[in-house]
Amino acid sequence: MEALRMPHSGPRKKRPRQMGASVASPPPDIKFRDLVLFILEKKMGSTRRAFLMELARRKGFRVENELSDCVTHIVAENNSGSDVLEWLQVQNVSTSSQLEVLDVSWLIECMRAGEPVETTGQHQLVVRKDYSSDPSPGPQKTPPLAVEKLSQYACQRRTTLNNCNRVFTDAFEVLAENYEFRENEVSCVAFLRAASVLKALPFPILSMRDTEGIPCLEDKVKCVIEEILEDGESSEVKAVLNDERYQSFKLFTSVFGVGLKTSEKWFRMGFRTLSKIRSDETLKFTRMQKAGFLYYEDLVSCVTWEEAEAVSMLVKEAVWAFLPDAFVTITGGFRRGKKIGHDVDFLITSPEITEETEQQLLPKVINLWERKGLLLYYDLVESTFDKLKQPSRKVDALDHFPKCFLILKLHHQRVDSSSPGQQEGKNWKAIRVDLVLCPYERRAFALLGWTGSRQFERDLRRFATHERKMMLDNHALYDRTKRIFLQAESEEEIFAHLGLEYIDPWERNA
Repeated sequence: MEALRMPHSGPRKKRPRQMGASVASPPPDIKFRDLVLFILEKKMGSTRRAFLMELARRKGFRVENELSDCVTHIVAENNSGSDVLEWLQVQNVSTSSQLEVLDVSWLIECMRAGEPVETTGQHQLVVRKDYSSDPSPGPQKTPPLAVEKLSQYACQRRTTLNNCNRVFTDAFEVLAENYEFRENEVSCVAFLRAASVLKALPFPILSMRDTEGIPCLEDKVKCVIEEILEDGESSEVKAVLNDERYQSFKLFTSVFGVGLKTSEKWFRMGFRTLSKIRSDETLKFTRMQKAGFLYYEDLVSCVTWEEAEAVSMLVKEAVWAFLPDAFVTITGGFRRGKKIGHDVDFLITSPEITEETEQQLLPKVINLWERKGLLLYYDLVESTFDKLKQPSRKVDALDHFPKCFLILKLHHQRVDSSSPGQQEGKNWKAIRVDLVLCPYERRAFALLGWTGSRQFERDLRRFATHERKMMLDNHALYDRTKRIFLQAESEEEIFAHLGLEYIDPWERNA
């Protein structure tokens, strides 16, 4: 691999305009005159590009609107060195042989430091050899698509729903779940991290050579990859799927309100089916578990996007009846672009929220649904939020906002009675819904935390702790070095405080 430094002009094609005319001479407030920056709009978008240009100029950097022969540094986001080279080859412009092509992380570090920082290998975009044209003999060649630098943190990777390595990630998730059932957190996390990394790759793993340089792939993980490449499946995964304990825990935990301790108890008592558990008169169930059994068929079936939209209308209608200016935002997997899920999460906030509103809103909404015959189950959790308390050090810590875990009755206009689990003549479906009410000034932190994914949030908090000496949770961001809480009006500002590139929700599917 080599750093991209010297694009020569390629075919003479008309160069697309890049937001306005070129700047002829630097303005008088330029601090760093030896650097001339050009920010590439490709894969970044015009809005973010304009924001970064303005921010860099305010910090004293010279930023050109268009690529010209005076540019010394090209800054790109979410592009490989090959992407930038391809773009440069169609630009009708003379460029310096010492032109540096850098990832946007370099510019962000410069702006945090208030001056140019040294460029390192992690900043430079490189061109990886295209093995598809390599005439040398050997096994399957690595695809030309490449990841030049891949962070160990999911919050520094863009992970869409387009998973090129599902054959591996599905296997890892089975093994991680089995370790979770056995309360082996270390091995569980190892396989979850490995799955998260492979989900971010823009190419499929075709040989063990493709795993070189990819973080979070421990030896036991690579053994599974190698076996799947050679045999098409993992013997370890096959053994887990056939394991009676795994099968029982998988079945028991599918019931709303049943966790690992209850599953362990039932397994030790000799239960292997839900029908036996339901019919055993010696067992005592919690309210949540009773609801879980009563609406089991509905709750284990997937919630579609259309159903989530219908639930969203119910929630907004109920909340706005008591708090008309409230912001009601769907979070979780549906905010990340998923088309199906197991429940629907909502974050509720308003500039007009008072202590009285906070105490009364969710009970009022619950009562409204109860009067309408839509409430099948609820568990109301009161607020324990303390605005002076520092964020939790635990990466999986729950927040202290008031919340309600519900099962709502969603009516369908037309129901196919022949569909799986559908009762004859039943024109509704039980849907799991979570409502979270947060103070308006904490909405950005709550939205970020409740959007997920779980692995993305874990790594975001881990990054804050280990790389920035900060503490982050759903309530706040605390700088331990300066001993201050950092304010944020949006998710973008939280990323900026952490020195991270902003990642859209649909790219957080880690």
